[in-house]
This record gives sequence, C-alpha cells and structure tokens, in this order.
Amino acid sequence: MKKIHFLFAFLISVFAFAQKPIFISAKVKAVTVYFNSAEISQTTSLVLPKGTSEIVIKNVSDYANQNTIQIGAPSTVTVLSVQFTKDYVSEYELDETNPAIKKVRDSITLVKKEIQKVENARDSESKAIELLDKNQQISGANSGLNVAELMKMVDYYKLKRTEANNNYDALDEKSTKLNGLLVKLNSKLEINSSKEEKTSKGKIIIQVMNEIAGNVDFGINYLTGAANWKPFYDLRSNSVVEPINLMYKAQVIQNTGIDWKKVKLTLSSGNPNQNNQAPNVNPWFLKYQESRNLNGFIDSESKLEEVVVVGYGTQKKKSSVGAVSSISNYTTVNENQLNISFDIDIPYDILSNGKAHSVALKEIKIPATFKYYAAPRVEKEAFLLAEIVDYSKYNLLKGDANIIFEGMYVGKTTINPSQTSDTLNLSMGRDKKISISREKVADKSGTKFLSSKKEQTFTYDITVRNNKKETANLLLKDQYPLSPDKEIEIELLQNDGAKVNSETGILTWDLNLKPNETKKIRISYRVKYPKDKVIDNL
Repeated sequence: MKKIHFLFAFLISVFAFAQKPIFISAKVKAVTVYFNSAEISQTTSLVLPKGTSEIVIKNVSDYANQNTIQIGAPSTVTVLSVQFTKDYVSEYELDETNPAIKKVRDSITLVKKEIQKVENARDSESKAIELLDKNQQISGANSGLNVAELMKMVDYYKLKRTEANNNYDALDEKSTKLNGLLVKLNSKLEINSSKEEKTSKGKIIIQVMNEIAGNVDFGINYLTGAANWKPFYDLRSNSVVEPINLMYKAQVIQNTGIDWKKVKLTLSSGNPNQNNQAPNVNPWFLKYQESRNLNGFIDSESKLEEVVVVGYGTQKKKSSVGAVSSISNYTTVNENQLNISFDIDIPYDILSNGKAHSVALKEIKIPATFKYYAAPRVEKEAFLLAEIVDYSKYNLLKGDANIIFEGMYVGKTTINPSQTSDTLNLSMGRDKKISISREKVADKSGTKFLSSKKEQTFTYDITVRNNKKETANLLLKDQYPLSPDKEIEIELLQNDGAKVNSETGILTWDLNLKPNETKKIRISYRVKYPKDKVIDNL
C-alpha cells in the first residue's frame, strides 16, 4: 500500500514538472564590478501557483558562473534545483514571454484570417463571372424572348458583369496589400526574435515548490567574468603653488550579454576569483646563472619609468571640474583590510558592447610640493614632479592619468601607490623652459695604456639653465659606473658637491635656479681594467 502511495506521489510530481514552464525576465538592479569579474544582482516577480513549477528566468548573462548562482525566495517557496543554460529551446518562449513578439504574432494571425476572407470573396466573384459568361447564350433565336425582354436581359448582364469585375479587382488589390503587410510582419518577427536572442541567450531554470499560490518575488545573484574595470585619473594644476585637482574615474567594460540600465553600481578592488589559500614556505636553494649581461650601469633608482610622459602636446582641453565637482557627494568609499570599494548612488546605464564606459567617482584636492627632475644621461629634458605625502589616505589605485597643467593637456603618466616610500611622485609633464645639456669634455677625457692595464678617463659638463620667470627647484641625477669584477677598478675623480651613493653609483644635486640663471656641474671618473679585455657598455 505504501508503494502505491509513493508511486502516486511520484507521478504527480512528474506530471507537475511536465507542465508548461513559466517564463519570466529578470531585471538588473545592482552590479559590483571587480578588476576581472562582476557580481550581478537581479530581481523578478511572478504569480506562482501552489505546488511544483518550473521557472525559466530570462535576461541572464550569457557568461554566468553556475557555481555562484544564488536564488533568494520567500520562506513559503522551496527551491528544488537550479540550472544555467544557453541552449534552452521551447515553443512557448516567443509566444508568452516577449510582449513585442507576441503582438507581432497576433497581428500575423489576424492578417492571415483577413487574407483568407478576401480569398473566399474573390473566389465567389470569380464563380459568379464564370456563371454569367456561361449563360450569355440564353438570348438566342429559339429562346422565345421579345425585344423588350432581351434588352432587359442585356442590361442585367452588363450590370452584374461590371459589378462582379469591380468587386474582383477590389478584392485582388486588397489581397495584394494584405500579403505585403504579412511579409512585413514576418520580417519584423524575425528581427525581434534575433534581437531577443542577441540580447541574452543565458537562462536560469529553477524548479520550486510553492505552499501558497500568489505573487512571489525572487532575487538572483551570480558572478560573471565578462566585465571588468580599471581606475584612471585627470590631474589638473593651474600653477606650482596651488593644490592638484585629482578627478578619480573608472573605465567599466562589460560584455555579459545583457545591458545594465539604471543600475546601482559598486566598483571594488577585490578579486572574488583569487586563490585564498595561504602559501607554504619551502626551502630555498641557490643555483648558478650561466651568463649575465650588463646592459649599462643605470639601475632602478635612476630609471625614468615612473616619470616618463607619453605624448607631449599643445591641444587645449576645456575644464570640466565645475560640471562634476559634486560627484563626490554621490560616492561612498569603503575601505577594509583586503580591498577598497566605491558605492555610487547615481544610477548608471552600461551597455553590453565591450566598450569602455567612463564613470566619475570623486574629486580630491591634494596638497603637493612641486619640483623639477632631470637625469640628462638618460634624457636631456626636465620633468615637473608633484610630491605628495601621506598619500595612502586618498585610497588611490594604480592607473593611468591625463595631465592638464595650466589649462593645457600635456600627456599621460601613471599613478602607482604600491610602493614603500612615504612620498608619491606624480609626473606633471616635461618643461622645455628648463634647458639641459650633457657634453663630454674632450681635453679632460682620454685613454692610457699601462703595463697590463688600460686606463680610461671620462669627464662631462652638465649645464642647466632656468628660462622661466620664477625660481625652479631642480633635482638633478647622474651616475658613474660600478665594478662587477675586482679586475675592473673605478675611481670617482670629481662630483661637484653631489650626494654620492657608492652602492648604486647615483650622484644627486638639489639645485635652486633663479630666473635666467645658468649652472654648470662637472663629473669625472676613471676606469682601469686589463688591456686584453673589452667592456662593451662603457
């Protein structure tokens, strides 16, 4: 008896799930975008009958991670299973879920019915004409009709034949128009269907058991890898005595298959896909390197990677600070031990087209100390640097920055707060009003051959001129080579008061240049090494 009851319950369950599924579209309400993914929150509502039902949720990202899908439902609803697919096919889908497509299909049905009516009427008129034509011989010689009756018959025939022809022509014209309309409706159906498919192929199929029939609200959350964001900045400064106006922005890119319309946007520096397993420390064994190529003596301290500006230009760029100065009032910055997030109260529209969408986050006035920097051995131009102390409180992230100095767009730089020094240097571009030259002094340089050694002396004059109308503080750097081998002897002969770092070979001068002032600095060093050897980077 128990087996019979169990079988009966099982069949009820099977028949229930065999019923036509319920189709419903989900709306995107909020999105949290990470550097390499996004968490999408959607909602939907439908009238759900009591018992078991299968629900197909449309307008879901084509690239939803099934393992991260979470369904929120009232306590009266039990979610039995969740499945993500891009290949769900149903004959009911276009008829019942898309109002635009349903309207076109209903119109097609009405037009087809009207065409059938016209075809029937036209067929009747055709039969009437055929009947009239077949009976036109009734007025023959043996019919017994007199002239008056014959004239009446002729008039009747002409009237009916003309009326039938006119009706047939009118119906034929109507049929042509209706068939043309049918072609347009079918074409529109194809376009709408293709748009529906193009918008989103992703669907979440859930099977639920509902205790009470009525309206039910569902929440859907999942991760997708088809979205990302990266920070970038606008750096604006009107002079070297004013703070920097930093506009914090984001470039958001998404290709999830669904458009985000009027969504609450959150941008996070976190990474939900990263491995959270703490690493183990294994034994560290040293090994020999077969060869080492020394390509020059400049080390990381003197490289200009952090200050090089790409693309010097003179194009004017209109200031937009006033237009977005209140954006900070709509952005909440949340900082914890692991990441930084920006909650934006202004709803945003971000289309699924793979293009970068600019999102303004906040504007900051940052106090800065300006100075010029030059390393003429690498590049004979001066760079304006803005030194920022206590920069960690601004929640900056690594990103590119546009530089607008004195109302002029001068190029790009990179902001990289991931460093150990207590001062952040931002490059504000090249300043051609500070002239720099580095020339070899021929009569103080030369080569000598000793018994077993080759001795080379190098002397350079560095000339710096300030062509500006105000005083310029210049941090000047140069260098002398270091010896990787005890057979190579290096001696610094002259440094003209530089701060010497003997471990790196870096020479540093802090110069204060008055308007139109010129200063000359000389450096000299001597290198001795075996005369049978060749140093290719000296």
